[in-house]
Amino acid sequence: MDSIQQQFEGYLQTPYLWFGEGPLHLKQFELPPLPTIQFDQLIGQNLRLGKLVERFVSQELSQHENIQILEENIQIQKEKLTLGELDCLLLQDENPIHLEVIYKFYLYAPKVGETSLSHWIGPNRRDSLVLKLNKLKERQLPLLYHKQTFDILNKHGLNAANIEQRVCFKAQLFVPADETAIDYQQLNPNCTAGKYLYFDALIRYENCKFYIPRKHDWLVRPHAQKPWLSFLDAREILEGFMLQESAPLVWVKHPNGLIEKLFVCWWR
Repeated sequence: MDSIQQQFEGYLQTPYLWFGEGPLHLKQFELPPLPTIQFDQLIGQNLRLGKLVERFVSQELSQHENIQILEENIQIQKEKLTLGELDCLLLQDENPIHLEVIYKFYLYAPKVGETSLSHWIGPNRRDSLVLKLNKLKERQLPLLYHKQTFDILNKHGLNAANIEQRVCFKAQLFVPADETAIDYQQLNPNCTAGKYLYFDALIRYENCKFYIPRKHDWLVRPHAQKPWLSFLDAREILEGFMLQESAPLVWVKHPNGLIEKLFVCWWR
């Protein structure tokens, strides 16, 4: 199976971060699960992960007879200044919807923030769930009502006042290797995909094999058919990531054959 199909299936298998109305009253756009389908869109070589997921969502939407995609990746501009982008305008059972697409990896850091939602941060601590939620609420979704958007909506015979707004927010959540009390609050615990630990704690896996996937393959469900590294070889490579202050995702294969996902962090 080629890697793009594995990535697509990994996307499909990732749960929604919440169901119905979630944090900040953001409403999830939920689709019924599909049987395995083939991803057949042409993808550019250097497409970043977020844009790749948008193509996966487009493929998924196209499989539902009650959904019609009107326009995707809509640049909203004022003169030569780009104000932002609407990910997707669609009709579901003839009802217009503005859809924003998000796919994230978050680690539960109990010492960060003061609320359970604020504990969820990006692998390199450069972003967080709360920051993304606020950006959606305050910047991305309000773009629909900007006067520069009116002409695009008029082209499809739409009025912003009659358009529902939804998010397709999927995520993989990672919890501390030694933490058991995780407060998911409004989030879906089934999004938990693995654990994380600090580089100096990696020794506990000295009897395991390692595989370090490229970022697009962070979507993929772990499987055994990979060129596995020894603990010493993997540690040497991972040390380079630490020096660059980059937290990679690794697959760890235990002696009994069990494979788990693990982030290795440079920060504390």
